[in-house]
Amino acid sequence: MARLRDGALAALGLMPETVAAAGEDLLARVATMDLETLRVVFVDQHGVLRGKTVVADAMASVLANGLGAPSTLVLKDTSHRTVFPVWSGDAGIASGPMNGANDMLLVPDARSFRVLPWSPHSAWILCDLAHKSGAPIPFSPRRVLASATESMAAQGLSALVGLEVEFHIFEVTDPRRGHADAAMPGAPMATRNMAQGYQYLTETRYSELEPVLDLLRRHAVALDLPLRSMEIEMGPSQVEFTFEPASPMRHADNMVMFRTLVKEVCAARGLHGTFMAKPALENVASSGWHIHQSVTDAASGRNLFMPADDGGLSAAASGWIAGLLEHAEASCLLTAPTVNSYKRYGAYQLAPNRIQWGHDNRGAMVRALMAPGDAASRVENRVADATATPHYAFAAQLLSGLDGVARGLRAPEPSLRPYDSTARTLPATLGDAIAAFDGSGFYRSALGDETVDYLVHLKRAEWNRYLATVSDWEQAEYFNLF
Repeated sequence: MARLRDGALAALGLMPETVAAAGEDLLARVATMDLETLRVVFVDQHGVLRGKTVVADAMASVLANGLGAPSTLVLKDTSHRTVFPVWSGDAGIASGPMNGANDMLLVPDARSFRVLPWSPHSAWILCDLAHKSGAPIPFSPRRVLASATESMAAQGLSALVGLEVEFHIFEVTDPRRGHADAAMPGAPMATRNMAQGYQYLTETRYSELEPVLDLLRRHAVALDLPLRSMEIEMGPSQVEFTFEPASPMRHADNMVMFRTLVKEVCAARGLHGTFMAKPALENVASSGWHIHQSVTDAASGRNLFMPADDGGLSAAASGWIAGLLEHAEASCLLTAPTVNSYKRYGAYQLAPNRIQWGHDNRGAMVRALMAPGDAASRVENRVADATATPHYAFAAQLLSGLDGVARGLRAPEPSLRPYDSTARTLPATLGDAIAAFDGSGFYRSALGDETVDYLVHLKRAEWNRYLATVSDWEQAEYFNLF
């Protein structure tokens, strides 16, 4: 352990005793394994794992000293273009220099170590991000969620979240690997369905997809993900995996690992796993990500969302729902972060289009699942899709809900007809969501101006590229006419 305590991370104050102990235990375990490579990765701003791969013998050095990586990795939009002015004197990052494509520091978390069951000679270790000075990068996803969790703890509260993740698995017919296809972003691959659709939860469809679902299930369990069920969803080749409740940080990491698992395992077998909200394919169904959440008293473990005998909302549940509703427009940048996300919101499609809640109503944005004596009483926010960065999405839930509880807000009357009400509508476009987030005094206070400005700059670059693209609709509408 002395080696870890004497390393560069310890000198920067980034090696507390618990981390050093976990690192030493890990080194002892790895010495008995046939590990060849270590993938040193971090969760980027889009919820994608990035990083470097080192030989197993380099693990002690990485644990003691961290690993440098270009800071431009956190300055890229979804096309992988660097969208901040890194070649100027000021890249626009207040907490530390990120100009000249200089290095930032990957700080490994030994507790996150996972051997990859589909590549057992290799393993993942997740990292936090810091400037080379040791100062944290405030907008890094794990830091944002850690801060939100600390705000909950300061009020004597803790949260549990559950995952319901919808996605598609298609067979690849053309991977589009020609030189002309290797643009930024690359050309979308051509695919076909693995099964016919619109046979929701049918046994025969599960049997058709069972070989690949078994593979994903076994790998998820081996990766220590708390898997609960595998289901056939509404559309062709669409499935849903659900997971047992866990802490927000654990499930945010789990979500990133699961998405990566699906994509890597499918790709190795000529398949394409996609979490895109609404692919541009015939007869395709939209995919959402339903975030179940409850709040417990940290001292007693009591679920504060459990209603009284009369079934009425508890004060905590009412305040939490009210907070989710009040900050919904601004939160959409964190829960529905892509141009495509807003193509999912539509009436009568089992996706929300208005800001309201209802008792066990799948058309409402917030679905309340609560009953007297039910220790699993919770709310389900149906606004998100699985392109969201999980750490940002969970932070939005915690901060919004906690604000409602702290201010003693009360939820409005529940909706019985969620698509016919006069409730506020969700943002219609990513541009609307950017404006709402940019102008949110709540998020500027909760996250800080640097984080808000960073995310606005990042997503505005994506939105502006979209606006500058001539669409198929425009070509069909105007090319012959004028």
